[in-house]
Amino acid sequence: MGSPTGLADFFNILLHSPARMDRPRSDTPTSKQRTRVVIIGGGFGGLTAAQSLRGSGLEVVLIDRTNHHLFQPLLYQVATAALSPSDIAWPLRTIFRTRPNVQVVMDEVQAIDRGSRLVVLVEGGAIPFDALIVSPGSRHSYFGHNEWEAHAPGLKTLTDALTLRERLLLSFEKAEQLKGAAEAQRYLTFVIVGGGPTGVELAGALAEIGRKAMTPDYPSLRSASLKILLLEGTERILSAYPPRLSAKAQWALQAMGVTVMLNTKVVDVTPQGVSTGREFIETANVIWAAGNTASPLIHSLKTPVDSMGRAIVRSDLTIPDDPWIFVIGDAACCLGADGKPLPGLAPVAMQEGRYVARVIARGIPPDRREPFRYVDRGMMTTIGRAKAIAQLGPLNLSGLPAWLIWCVVHIFFLIGVRNRFRVMSEWIWYYLTFRPGARLIYWKREKRD
Repeated sequence: MGSPTGLADFFNILLHSPARMDRPRSDTPTSKQRTRVVIIGGGFGGLTAAQSLRGSGLEVVLIDRTNHHLFQPLLYQVATAALSPSDIAWPLRTIFRTRPNVQVVMDEVQAIDRGSRLVVLVEGGAIPFDALIVSPGSRHSYFGHNEWEAHAPGLKTLTDALTLRERLLLSFEKAEQLKGAAEAQRYLTFVIVGGGPTGVELAGALAEIGRKAMTPDYPSLRSASLKILLLEGTERILSAYPPRLSAKAQWALQAMGVTVMLNTKVVDVTPQGVSTGREFIETANVIWAAGNTASPLIHSLKTPVDSMGRAIVRSDLTIPDDPWIFVIGDAACCLGADGKPLPGLAPVAMQEGRYVARVIARGIPPDRREPFRYVDRGMMTTIGRAKAIAQLGPLNLSGLPAWLIWCVVHIFFLIGVRNRFRVMSEWIWYYLTFRPGARLIYWKREKRD
């Protein structure tokens, strides 16, 4: 899920939702009888849907393979050692602790049986449902080359972020041990594939932390030896933004020492590096941020999908022939007012979650539902310290003003006062000292090539 956008969405997170598991299921939801609503996924869409069902008298079961809600827009800061995992994650059971009617199930969904109205779990049997909200998120796509994942990990989960952080820290340790040998350059070269928000934010964070925080701690390393390359297959980075803002982002990255390579497509990834067809870049660090694909769980719905594996939903976010199965977030292909699929952003999933919750809570029949309409309040992407771009309606901002808005929005969007205070404190400390506080290696993997 991409970075959040739009100020109004960031102040609409509600922390309570009633639900119970002890009532019989019904075949058709109505506003006058209790109904079991099963929600798959505790991301932005699923969590917002569960929170929006407060006071509805519905049974709500929230299923997620982890026990926490993850604030994905700041995941790259965990990967670059700027924040700790607990700063951007919050236990689902804690969120709903004051609402005993909500049952949180930590398990992985194996399949959805539409005919029997069952959600089949890997370990916990099956859970019946009357209304189903499917929001399992997405994974990174390697465009038919899944073997590249072993050498070019993506960034979607806390496990991904911790793996990348370990690779980053161990690379500096290895380069320090080599003490200026030619082989050290391989560990000081970082290639990021994909010039979208995740790739740009990673590139900027690596450039700042690498040169300002990491290299000063390693006596034999020189900041000039650190090479960060951002590979983008199209003619500009951040293509969703106006060309002027994209250009400003590119200039900011280049001023920070990032090499931006446009119209550059990856043709192979090996343990030794990346091949673009024109050249081979030797590196021990490849980060994949080039594309997404929907969860394979969508295929069990036996419904039409698009090229990214997303369920093609109707205007009320339901799948064809089933008015009480909704698909939202990254797993849904929903057309916007311009006729194009809505982007995989947090505000899209949140607005979809609120819309679906309202339809279910009121028991609105299919022929009386108003189509879902996404209200686009803008986009924001941070590049580095006091560097960001923002498109907020007709207003285009860059530099310090955009960065301050980005900081405020993300702080208020975090769940829990503790998380907000900790992240704000870490950002202030890093702004003043350039010393991130999460540079610990908890374990050392087997010897890397």
